[in-house]
Amino acid sequence: MDHKPPTAVIESTHGQHSLPLSDTRDFDDADRGFIAALSPCVIKAADGRVVWDNDVYSFLDGPAPTSVHPSLWRQSTLAAKQGLYEVVPGIYQVRGFDISNISFVEGDTGVIVIDPLVSTEVAAAALEFYRTHRGGDRPVVAVIYTHSHVDHFGGVLGVTSQADVDAGKVAVLAPEGFTAHAVQENVYAGPAMLRRATYMYGNRLTPGPQEQVGCGLGQIASMGEVALIVPTVDIRETGETHTIDGVEIEFQMAPGTEAPAEMHFYFPQFRALCMAENATHNLHNLLTLRGALVRDPHAWSGYLTEAIDAFADRADVVFASHHWPTWGHDRIVEFLSLQRDLYAYLHDQTLRLLNQGHTGVEIAEMFQLPPALDQAWHARGYYGSVSHNVKAVYQRYMGWFDGNPGRLWPHPPEALAPRYVEALGGMDRVVELARSAFESGDFRWAATLLDHAMFTDEHHAAARELYADTLEQLGYGAENATWRNFFMSGAAELRLGNFGTAGQVTSPTLMAQLTPEQVFDGLAISVNGPRSWDLDIAIDVTFEDLQTNYRLALRNGVLVHRRTAADPDTATVTVKLTNKFRLLLVAAGDFTSPGLELSGDQAALQSLIAVLDRPNPNFNIVTP
Repeated sequence: MDHKPPTAVIESTHGQHSLPLSDTRDFDDADRGFIAALSPCVIKAADGRVVWDNDVYSFLDGPAPTSVHPSLWRQSTLAAKQGLYEVVPGIYQVRGFDISNISFVEGDTGVIVIDPLVSTEVAAAALEFYRTHRGGDRPVVAVIYTHSHVDHFGGVLGVTSQADVDAGKVAVLAPEGFTAHAVQENVYAGPAMLRRATYMYGNRLTPGPQEQVGCGLGQIASMGEVALIVPTVDIRETGETHTIDGVEIEFQMAPGTEAPAEMHFYFPQFRALCMAENATHNLHNLLTLRGALVRDPHAWSGYLTEAIDAFADRADVVFASHHWPTWGHDRIVEFLSLQRDLYAYLHDQTLRLLNQGHTGVEIAEMFQLPPALDQAWHARGYYGSVSHNVKAVYQRYMGWFDGNPGRLWPHPPEALAPRYVEALGGMDRVVELARSAFESGDFRWAATLLDHAMFTDEHHAAARELYADTLEQLGYGAENATWRNFFMSGAAELRLGNFGTAGQVTSPTLMAQLTPEQVFDGLAISVNGPRSWDLDIAIDVTFEDLQTNYRLALRNGVLVHRRTAADPDTATVTVKLTNKFRLLLVAAGDFTSPGLELSGDQAALQSLIAVLDRPNPNFNIVTP
């Protein structure tokens, strides 16, 4: 791709940042306990496909180039460190094999695995690497999922098997509600989230100083097999304790924080506290740029206070499923307290300012962190940002509308853009104005003008080229890794075309864990309303394995389901299925495979299938 160098404005700005460069403790902590690195750190699937390559980040060495914010360069350098590390004797982490960490806690005879990464291949490689350098083949006796995001459970088949779990050889522990939340994202908004995640993580970018340097929380997610084994033990209450293979674990529930189902836990015999993903070495997202429900910073800060009160005086180390640990009582208290203050300050001050009449956009521009937070490396916005987190708090309480009636009913972009372009004097004039803004260093205004230009005429060569150059400069200047990846991905698509979604939209093993109700919800979301306005269909769906029947009713473009007894007299068609997975095949149009029995008006079922839309994983973002 034809990159342009950073402008003098970007280079000058990088030299003006006020950063706590004298505080180098993170480098000591990130290297502490190092045992060995994997060389080469390249992990492949059975078919030879590379699913993880940490060596592509070897460029992260030495001073920051002018094409990367110096603070982000520092963070990426730390996050790219890989190998096996001792947290304390008996607890070990493999870092740098994925976006997340996998931890191993040694019991009397076996090992407890915490958060088995994104995919099977990297988790298996991490377990093998741990065993190689710790000696022996300690059996996995338990797996703990800290929370319901895929980078903390997707590689479970790399460390155990469904057969061993079913046989009772391996326990799987997770916070209450884990399974429902783990699969739900894939049902409701998974395809759209994954397309935007390709921008957010820079999956289609080339690792290097002019493109992708990481994502702040880690480098990038592995691209192997994703799976899920349903937990055998639900953790329901704070203070609940379990002893596994001689290891006592004390749990703290933390729902509705970084994930809907999340928990922290403490190991008394190791004096070690695991904070899942609620206290890491950056400001996290209150609303991730890939899209999600807005998270609750008030609850988040509250659970951090609870963790400090419950565990800080008993802990010698705090570790998480991203980044590196923190050791020592005073530093643990400082770290957790500043993290708590960070989320509380974002919450409270946003509400103070919105109650003075400021909008989310305005608050984001005026918002400043107190010096103690601003100068703490672990509070800087590498993954979340103060700007988009403030807007998230505003959205959580006030919604998308800022109260100005002139902004209540605007034209959508494809209708609005040509009006602006015409008002400004046409496409060439807009490009001229944007070029002037670009040359003066006002890249935000240039991007606004060129966004209108693209949504007026995406084939205008000068506008397209300048827009790509503008987004690239914004990327060079961004301290936040996900902002950088969004800017750089937009520039890449303007130059090279739509690169689509990286990775699979759904995992078969995740889909297999859907409840019938979630499957029906997924079908309802897929119904093309306008095409089904005139349909009036009642379908009985009987699952033989569950001995349960559901009535589906499609009318007014709405598919409603309820559990009830089958009634052939009122059903348009009756569908008997051996299991819920067979329903997914029916929804895909498969009426011939075994496990399906139909009676009644089969054409009615085909009418329903005919109005189910398939998601578009490659929709445009930066162009209309």
